[in-house]
Amino acid sequence: MPELPEVEALALDLKGRLRDRAITKIHLVQFSALKTYDPPLSALEGTLVDDVRRHGKFLDLEASGVHLVLHLARAGWVRWRDEVPAVPPRPSTKSTLAARVVLDDPSTGSGEAGLDITEAGTKKSLALYVVNDPQDVPGIATLGPDPLTDDFTKERLREILAAQGKKQIKGVLRHQGTIAGIGNAYSDEILHTARMSPFKPADLTDDELAVLYDAIRTTLTDAVERSRGLAASELKGEKKSHLAVHGRTGLPCPVCGDTVREVSFADSSLQYCPTCQTGGKPLADRRMSKLLK
Repeated sequence: MPELPEVEALALDLKGRLRDRAITKIHLVQFSALKTYDPPLSALEGTLVDDVRRHGKFLDLEASGVHLVLHLARAGWVRWRDEVPAVPPRPSTKSTLAARVVLDDPSTGSGEAGLDITEAGTKKSLALYVVNDPQDVPGIATLGPDPLTDDFTKERLREILAAQGKKQIKGVLRHQGTIAGIGNAYSDEILHTARMSPFKPADLTDDELAVLYDAIRTTLTDAVERSRGLAASELKGEKKSHLAVHGRTGLPCPVCGDTVREVSFADSSLQYCPTCQTGGKPLADRRMSKLLK
């Protein structure tokens, strides 16, 4: 799933490609992906792209005051096309294409370039919104503070954690209404950097708070800087190559060499290093325990 660093890089890349270009047509291929009806999708046709920005894990294309907001969910992505086929795409259960944004060529005024919005897999969660204000998107209206803004201070984090009490820190970091933009992968990476168990309660000491705050800022800032300037096609590989524990079950921890372990849930999993994060003790994985009985 694209998280804050990847969506930030996508926004920067697309801003350079789309700004001041006219949207000539939008083809909706997966009709269930569109979550709004007013303004209609056609309201974007003939508009000029003014800006591309990020809200948490949402991507916002603003064109002449109308916003096309994307939430790429678990398996969504965007692909730039220097040329688009002359024949419009047709709905198909076999295609990963959800929508195509066709843009004019500034030199000729003809629709030649395009942005493909895709989603792999059978579980379709990608969402498109056409709104006059990004705050009209429920997921954006309820976002917590962005962890890379200047007002996300240690005191702000202290207030957030105090309100969560003894909830597990992993879940607190992932909850978009608490802190915006951090998902499953970067919460694993942040906690590994902070040397904290994902099951640790959120009521941290002052020293633990300082360590977690620094881990949040450092992990996300470093990931954004590595991603800056990369094209969309390069971002997934860049992210995967720099992960220390997430998605690395069974591999050695790059810090201590211990084997990275996993805890599985119904629709997701987390990864951690026992030596770095849990005092050498494996966390209980009830799902795996049931399979071994």
